[in-house]
Amino acid sequence: MKIAIPHSRPTLGEAEAEAVHRVVLSGQLVQGREVAVFEEEVAAFTGRRFAVAVSSGTAGLHLALLALEVGEGDEVILPSYVCTALLHAAWAAGSTPVAVDVDPSTRNLDVGRVREKLGERTRAIIAPHMFGLPAPVEEIEELDLPVIEDCAMSIGAEHRGRPVGSFGRLSVCSFYTTKMMAAGEGGMVLTDDPELAERVRARREYDGLPASHLRFNYKMTDVEAALGRVQLVRLPEFVARRREVAVLYQRGLVDSGLKLPLENPEHVYYRYILRAGAGAEPFMAALEEEGVAARRPIDRPLHRELGGEDGEYPHATAAHRKDVSIPIYPSLGATEIDRVIKAVLKVAAGS
Repeated sequence: MKIAIPHSRPTLGEAEAEAVHRVVLSGQLVQGREVAVFEEEVAAFTGRRFAVAVSSGTAGLHLALLALEVGEGDEVILPSYVCTALLHAAWAAGSTPVAVDVDPSTRNLDVGRVREKLGERTRAIIAPHMFGLPAPVEEIEELDLPVIEDCAMSIGAEHRGRPVGSFGRLSVCSFYTTKMMAAGEGGMVLTDDPELAERVRARREYDGLPASHLRFNYKMTDVEAALGRVQLVRLPEFVARRREVAVLYQRGLVDSGLKLPLENPEHVYYRYILRAGAGAEPFMAALEEEGVAARRPIDRPLHRELGGEDGEYPHATAAHRKDVSIPIYPSLGATEIDRVIKAVLKVAAGS
């Protein structure tokens, strides 16, 4: 069956089109004033002193690690149940990634498991807020190691009264087209430390700069920044709508027999994750037969990429086997929501 309801799509409108049109007519497409203003606005939104725009969230993670002087021989702790961007960033910095199992109810880093993995070579911890649910970053910070807060799935959330993006030595955002706010591509590194901000800024570009050390072409364009600025203004609206859709799903699926996402007032529902008892693959295939696109929220646990055994990571392994992500985004209409609920109930009843 042809998929009628896509798993993800950006929420764009006339304001975004006008912003891009304005930048195109200006002739200034590369990093310029639009990027500088976007940096100021994201810093203010998250309560940070400094923001440095980059080409992607992965680039931001890479530069954050380099700013902390993480390199060869150093270990970086990260969750097993997360996208491979963290793995690539750790490798790009020359460090050794160390995967840690996750909390079975939140899918966030398990602080106890992190503590078990700490060693003499541990130099940093990357802590994502998985699927829009804030992680216990304050407890992780108490381990007395530099924390990089990964906000790729969570900008717009608050944790204990503070904006997500305001924790850790550095924070990293992603503005990929299906993230909480969409610029097509792009990311942002946030910090309160002027030296760290300058280290990131000094490595994101090389034109006109001395080749005294390795630099990268990690710049954001003014086109992306223009899109991002409009999306940032709309972000509270996006968060509110995601939460509304989540409430409708919770009500509609309460008797489905499926394990639903943890209800938490801090959750911004970047993803709405169901746990399918019979396994993710048959459940997703059955939903697609009903015209609803569903996906694994994480393609493959990182411990498998690193040669780890499933038995050492029981919660990440179980999550990968059973987790199914269904459509949830601000432009999802009432008819589509109703259709998703009916499709899930039908598939759950037959599984």
